[in-house]
Amino acid sequence: MSRPDPAASLTMTGDADAAEAVPNGAATAATRPAHSQPARGSVRLLTISFFIGLLAGILTLVPWLITGARLPLQNLWGSEVLPAQMPLALLPLSQYDAVALVGLLTSGGAAAGLALRCWSPKRRGLTVLSAAAGLLLVQVTATAQAFLVVGNGLAPGPRSHLYLAGLLAGVGAAIVASVVALLLLAARARAVAALGMGIMAVPFVFWAESSVADLVGVHNVPLMVPVLWRWLPAVLVGAALAWCGFRPMNRLLVWPLNLAFLWVTPAMFAAIGSSLGTRVYAGDLQAMSEQGAGVFAAALAPGRAVPAVLLALAIALAGSLLREVTARSGSKT
Repeated sequence: MSRPDPAASLTMTGDADAAEAVPNGAATAATRPAHSQPARGSVRLLTISFFIGLLAGILTLVPWLITGARLPLQNLWGSEVLPAQMPLALLPLSQYDAVALVGLLTSGGAAAGLALRCWSPKRRGLTVLSAAAGLLLVQVTATAQAFLVVGNGLAPGPRSHLYLAGLLAGVGAAIVASVVALLLLAARARAVAALGMGIMAVPFVFWAESSVADLVGVHNVPLMVPVLWRWLPAVLVGAALAWCGFRPMNRLLVWPLNLAFLWVTPAMFAAIGSSLGTRVYAGDLQAMSEQGAGVFAAALAPGRAVPAVLLALAIALAGSLLREVTARSGSKT
């Protein structure tokens, strides 16, 4: 009877250990949830997009916060106070700042949507919803705090209740518009994103104009800056249309829509500012609406609106043709 070979025994033992180790490793891998890696990736995407919305909402509030965030003087305030004695508020709630307030809130949504589009993450639907949640957290919190401050300081009475209800309706509509701007600018379709840019051009410029005036003071703004504010929406709309292009042909639908928004939105904002900002007809809703309608009709006059529309159209055509020429020259080479 032959003796067992020690070397063979060691080899067999090692092979057995190795063979046992492989199934154990395979079993460990098999017991690990197959969806753990995608789940962690989804959590990471949702976290990043949530903070994108959060930061977008905060950044658009920064100019207002830097100026001290003192609530503007209110006509129905319960006591006589100086501007520096007004309480702190996260939003500049006032009928005189209605247009700037719309621009502030909607610019937050536009900033979040543009950031998501530049990032272009996977799971676009979930990331957009997460960014909207972060944006709404900031805007709803700021709204609640500001309305609490205003409600506590107004003189009691039906006029104060009507004033608060009107402000709340306007701010609520602006928050909804902010979310819509986020959805449009974050959309995969270039035409939809270009439409969002066209819609947001005028509100963004209104927010930028009011922010600069608050930061440096109305009387310290250089003389050329108001000219910039007048023509900047047309430049933004023209650039958006040039980026959109007209191929495929369905993108051409965005062109008249964006040009119409450029024509109508400044007139609408001027009418809102005029009707809400008047002290003569304060509280007389019929007189305020008539004044706003008159300002709206005057602002729609071709002499005031057409030059900006023509500038936007010229920029859009020049940019689109340049893209076509560049694309053709690139395909030939």
